[in-house]
Order: sequence, then C-alpha cells, then structure tokens
Amino acid sequence: MPRYKLTLEYDGSPFKGWQRQADQPSVQQALEEAIARFSGETVTTQAAGRTDTGVHALGQVVHFNLEREWDPFRIREALNYHLRPDPIAVLESEAVDGSFEARFSATARHYEYRILNRRAPAALEKNRVWHVATPLDADAMHVAAQLILGRHDFSTFRAAECQANSPIRTLDHSAVHRELDHVVVTARARSFLHHQVRSMVGSLKLVGEGKWTPADFLAALDAADRSRCGPLAPPDGLYLTKVVY
Repeated sequence: MPRYKLTLEYDGSPFKGWQRQADQPSVQQALEEAIARFSGETVTTQAAGRTDTGVHALGQVVHFNLEREWDPFRIREALNYHLRPDPIAVLESEAVDGSFEARFSATARHYEYRILNRRAPAALEKNRVWHVATPLDADAMHVAAQLILGRHDFSTFRAAECQANSPIRTLDHSAVHRELDHVVVTARARSFLHHQVRSMVGSLKLVGEGKWTPADFLAALDAADRSRCGPLAPPDGLYLTKVVY
C-alpha cells in the first residue's frame, strides 16, 4: 500500500488543534476530507506533533496510505486546491517507504515562540504572537534558557492532562533573542511534553520582566512541581517550525 509524506504549513487560529474532534474543526479533519475529495478514499493521517488549539505550523509532517499510487506532485496540487479556503498549505509531498512514521520516525522537533514586545497591540500579527507590553530583557531570558538544556524532569513545565509515560525529556536547544519589537524563543528536542514549550515561555517571561532571576527559573524546573510554573503562554505565538528524520 503506497505511503505518502506531506509537509504542511497552517494557521491554527480557526482550528481546535490538529486532532480530529466530533464537533469542532481540526486540521486533521480538513486534511482528511481534502484527501477524500481528490482520491475517493477515506484515510487516517498521522502527524509528527498534535498541535493544540490556536498553535501554528511552518513544517508539520504527516503521513497516510492510499490504495492506489499517485504522483506526489499531483497529490500536493490536488490537496492545495481542495483545502481552500482553509488556511492550510501543502508545501511538499513525497512517496516514502511503508516503515516511515511521521510521529515515531522523527529524531527532532523544532518550535519557535514569538512575543510582540511593544506598547501598541498587534494589528497585522493578531492571533500569531503573544502581545506583551511590559519591556522584556531578552538577554536575561536567554541566560535562563541555557540553564535547562539537557536531560531533566520537566514536571514543572508539563500540563496536568499530559499523557506521556514519563516527564523526563532531553532539551537539545533552548535560546532567546530579540528581533526589533519581537522576542523569539526557540527550542529543539526529540519530543516535548504537553504544554512544555508554552509553560517554559510563560516562566521565561517572568525572567524578562525582572520578577524572576535565571536562578529562580532553574529552581522552578528542579522543583518538578507544576505549581511552581509561571503563567501558561497563550497558543497564538507558538509555531512547529521543523521536524527532522
């Protein structure tokens, strides 16, 4: 049975996340319905990461099987036609070996979180950034972000409803930098816990505001206690940017 891999870009604002739901719009549902319209087949797609409500993607990866073989170029073109007007674009389409798994074959996932750090609210970037009017010290946030690199118990930055078997994760990259009015947080790991990146960003914001020191940030992680986490950053500024295989 032919297997295909897609790389997707989408605006998560109108969706209740990636995963198909009974009575709410999802990216998965929109994609599977588009596949059915061009192929006549009902499929179940698997994504590299099940993004939450309002979270965006620049490089989400998905795989699915079809009964018949299709040219990958035709799949991309057909899907981009049938996905209209949903804000989802298929950037790449390719045939892959049947052993490929979008979720389990991934060796790294890259996320980016964008904070608009100015007094004026977002106009062009509404629903695509976290607007924080208080000035943030991006350098202090970066110092704090370096302290949690490596293998740790990330219970502090884990959602209460997280279904992962273990809170232990290895954070391979964590950094903060400023781009004019934007403070950008980047993170890379093989896998993340539910709400891990948004939890880390919410706590880093406290460092940027001067309410926490970098040492306070590390102490919160070491406590392995969800109650020690800062505010959960909203989904608007979070992007799944790349998946590596």
